[in-house]
Amino acid sequence: MDVLSDVIAVMRTGDPRSARVERHAPWGQRFRIPPGTAGFEVVLAGSYRLIPPDGDPVALGAGDVLFLPRGGEYGLTDAPTARFVDLPSPSQDHQAPTGHDASARPSAVVLCGAYQLDAGRGHPLLEELPGIVHIPAGVGRHSRLRAAVDLLGAELQEPRQGAAAVVPSLLDTLLVYVLRTWLEEQPACGGTTGWAAALADPSVSAALDAIHDDPAQPWTVAELAARAGLSRAAFARRFTSLVGRPPLAYVTWWRLTVAARMLRDSDSPLSAVAERVGYGSEYAFANAFKRAFTVPPGQYRRKPALHASPSPR
Repeated sequence: MDVLSDVIAVMRTGDPRSARVERHAPWGQRFRIPPGTAGFEVVLAGSYRLIPPDGDPVALGAGDVLFLPRGGEYGLTDAPTARFVDLPSPSQDHQAPTGHDASARPSAVVLCGAYQLDAGRGHPLLEELPGIVHIPAGVGRHSRLRAAVDLLGAELQEPRQGAAAVVPSLLDTLLVYVLRTWLEEQPACGGTTGWAAALADPSVSAALDAIHDDPAQPWTVAELAARAGLSRAAFARRFTSLVGRPPLAYVTWWRLTVAARMLRDSDSPLSAVAERVGYGSEYAFANAFKRAFTVPPGQYRRKPALHASPSPR
């Protein structure tokens, strides 16, 4: 798998939720995104403003996509003087606000919803996302993202046979395109370090893809440098600068992250987990896992409360 696919596989959990909502002026809504949840809004028609907990309001117009990857309290309003009504968190079912004339033309039509994230298994790529990811609409821009939005909007507006299978897949597709769009736009903004720059760098990206494609491979810095087309020293410097940790430290971290996901999501015996992530013996794997997670893999599997990311060490 590629890096972005793996990131989503690691962090996504539970079932995403979504709804098509019509908002009638004047309106104001306040909601809280709890930890472990990421909210989204796609403006199909109309305009309004997001009121973040800190900073200036964000103007949203038709075609805009909004992604809120972390918890916090937010407001949405069509006017500064609108009265705010508290709504359930995005992780709960969405319902259209009541108290308006159903025959009146809505001032905004929105696709909204939430993804459940496993905060304990986060990838550093996600930690670099800003608290508000705003992707403005533009003629000829983000054609694949727009196609996913159109399909999702049609399914939610007029559910048909198979919608229960189609909608979750479209929500996952939407998440991929949102993250891909944000990552692709970062280098143009002058970013020189971090995961957006790492994935945009052909050499480092090639090494990351190799690691994610086969974490069990006994990688060396020299082998990864060959994949990157760089000398050993130049590759190690560039990888560490962009990714934030040395190549083999990242290999170990990713192996144990994959192992933790297998322990949580499968019944594979420890020997199979160890082999899948490149450890020659169950004993060596157990020792490495305990150093990173502070508990042995068997105990980690039995106690969901322990499901967390390995230590940055």
